[in-house]
Amino acid sequence: MASGQQQQATRRNGGKAVQVLDGSDIRELVENKEAFARFVESKFRHLDRDGDGRLSVRELQPAVADIGAAIGLPARGSSAQADHIYSEVLNEFTHGKQESVSKQEFQVVLSDILLGMAAGLQRDPIVILRMNGEDLIEFVDSSTYETEAVAIFSQVQSGNASLRQCLSAALRHLTVDHGMPPASDSLVVETVIEPALQELSADQLDGPASQEAFFQEFRKYLGIIARRLQERPVIVAHSENTFDGTGIRKILSNKSEFDKLLDSLWGDVPKEHKDRTSKKYLRVAFDRMAASVNLPPYGAVDQVDAVVNEAFKMANADDGKPVDEAKFKKLLTEILGAVMLQLDGNVIAVSSNTVLHEPMSTPSSLLSPSPPSSMVSSPSE
Repeated sequence: MASGQQQQATRRNGGKAVQVLDGSDIRELVENKEAFARFVESKFRHLDRDGDGRLSVRELQPAVADIGAAIGLPARGSSAQADHIYSEVLNEFTHGKQESVSKQEFQVVLSDILLGMAAGLQRDPIVILRMNGEDLIEFVDSSTYETEAVAIFSQVQSGNASLRQCLSAALRHLTVDHGMPPASDSLVVETVIEPALQELSADQLDGPASQEAFFQEFRKYLGIIARRLQERPVIVAHSENTFDGTGIRKILSNKSEFDKLLDSLWGDVPKEHKDRTSKKYLRVAFDRMAASVNLPPYGAVDQVDAVVNEAFKMANADDGKPVDEAKFKKLLTEILGAVMLQLDGNVIAVSSNTVLHEPMSTPSSLLSPSPPSSMVSSPSE
């Protein structure tokens, strides 16, 4: 196994260099008490800009942003659901009311978050693919090329479409399995797709898209793209997830573990009265238990969000009315059951491909060594 701050298992697969990020090194770091203490010390000193030995809410923001990036969230401000998760991460550090946290408090929460990330990567590893044109050439030369090209042409061809339009649309039907990086990514468009298109005949591109012309030019186009990928490979982070309800069934079948989880969730929600809370916190509680039942955070997968929304609607759980502990737990159990039944009948499989515009050896800068800094960092750092 390769060493580094994120576990990387390297192998060869169909001409692509592959790295599997499975969380092993994160877990190894956290479980090594001395190494993790040094890591926390470095991070804490870098974040503690005023050198007072505590991290204010403002000083915590870079760490929260790094955690968000590491779990795949878009930048703060771009999504209400993502912003909610950022707020929840910050609340984990401050317990929702502290104005600053000590190094020990920072270490405890960071340990929990990193172990959660490691568990997620172990369950759903991220595969780093080096797209170097070899698989694309193999596809073009394969016996299945013509059959797939016919199917693609039938989907992209329309009465007035030019050959240029058909070729551009056809690229979006190819996947990393064909050896094609995401055709919608700006880096791929600027460095691969557009330059390759310029090597084709402009006169023919602006003409009508007959099937014969499409076959000939699409093969040529892919050959040029493959050559450009050989000259400048593109790195893609690929993940696949299947949500079928088995994670929910597993925890529902273990009553003691499920009761512990419900007790923990009830203990964390704000109480608007002595023993009652608002139904609006059911959403927060459900999102907190997502990792425990093999579900993505709300806002991460649209298809799963739709299932969860339907389950909340069926349980009438979004009306904001106050509920006591028993009702709160009963509603959560009903919602989980409804989600499980829907996923039983309609398994959701999701794959994700993201072009890495910079070399990636860790999930984000979260695990990167902090730059050397004094107790008081300058504003330019």
